[in-house]
Amino acid sequence: MNGILRLTLRYLAYNKLKTITLILCVTLAVLLPVLLQFAVSWFEQDLHSRANATPLVAGVKGSRFDLALQSMYFSRADLEPTNLQAVETIQESGYALPIPLAVRFTAQGAPIVGTTLDYFEFRKLDVGSGTSLKRLGDCVLGASVAERLQLKPGDRLMSDPLNVFDLSGNYPLKMRVVGVLERAHSPDDEAVFVDLKTEWIISGIGHGHQSINADTSQDLVLKQQDQQTVANAAVPQFNEVTEENLSSFHFHGDITTFPVSSIIVVPYDDKSEVLLLGMYDSPKADLQLIRPTEIVDELLQMVFRVKQLFDLNTFLVSLSVGLLLVLVFTLSLRLRRRERQTMFQLGCSRSVIWKLQMTEVLLILVSSLVLVLCITAVIRVYAEQLLRIWIIE
Repeated sequence: MNGILRLTLRYLAYNKLKTITLILCVTLAVLLPVLLQFAVSWFEQDLHSRANATPLVAGVKGSRFDLALQSMYFSRADLEPTNLQAVETIQESGYALPIPLAVRFTAQGAPIVGTTLDYFEFRKLDVGSGTSLKRLGDCVLGASVAERLQLKPGDRLMSDPLNVFDLSGNYPLKMRVVGVLERAHSPDDEAVFVDLKTEWIISGIGHGHQSINADTSQDLVLKQQDQQTVANAAVPQFNEVTEENLSSFHFHGDITTFPVSSIIVVPYDDKSEVLLLGMYDSPKADLQLIRPTEIVDELLQMVFRVKQLFDLNTFLVSLSVGLLLVLVFTLSLRLRRRERQTMFQLGCSRSVIWKLQMTEVLLILVSSLVLVLCITAVIRVYAEQLLRIWIIE
């Protein structure tokens, strides 16, 4: 048997191009269904896990899928925001704990999530290093964001402008990193968490600038009336919240009208959940209240329909590759007829000759399977990040 294996290895090594081509063909035929099955299984497991941990989500009426994915994965969705008044309404009902989310901006590509401290308790997120949010301008990083950007408590992180050509839009804010969360193996690892008021400062609703009084330069004064001084747009605004300028930050307008992307609603009991669903199950209601588990089930039904088409396509491709391999081996046997005759004349039996052929096929199949396992192992390391980025995008 050692002689058969040695001869087969020598033959495969001599015909490098043919061997590599056959191995790659078999590898691709096997790899495609394996990766597809792995991706769908992980996708289903991750969606169900996140949805089961999110009882209810409230938001302005519109796309239920976008609302659910934005609340669970902080995806960028073109949804009309609700306001803080809706959060207070749920709070005053006494049926549930409302956790507001403001997801509109990014920092170095990572979503900035404006929320309250209740979110960390709800998701069971612990601070691994540093502290939690303390004041305006603070941010807490998910483990993956901190690792990717090489940031630690005490560093600074600048928010991304929505449009660099929009001079009247939001101003990027230099945030102070005060903590890094422990790895949760969830979308929270990819997010930057700030207080709601900090998110409103990034959006331009609130700002801080130098004090305006009678001694202020006339270039910065729009008008003076009695004891009141009105500044013009030339007054420079602070792009970082510090201990020195913290008191200068303020908001204009009624805070209950300030925007909130969505609300995670945590009912206190089953009865409260039913009452809440009934409260918003009306055409006159401004908000919709959805169960993420139901949305995920609908989404997965569509995914499985698409998967059936992929399975059919994979079967046809694998069948074509299999027939191609049979054709290649058949032609190879014909081309090697004189070689087999020579081996037979040298004293090799027909069984030995067929063992050589079968060993060649077996080595190619084994090499392909080993290559598939190696590629799958590498992809599994980064699959979670890649699929989660695909969901967020």
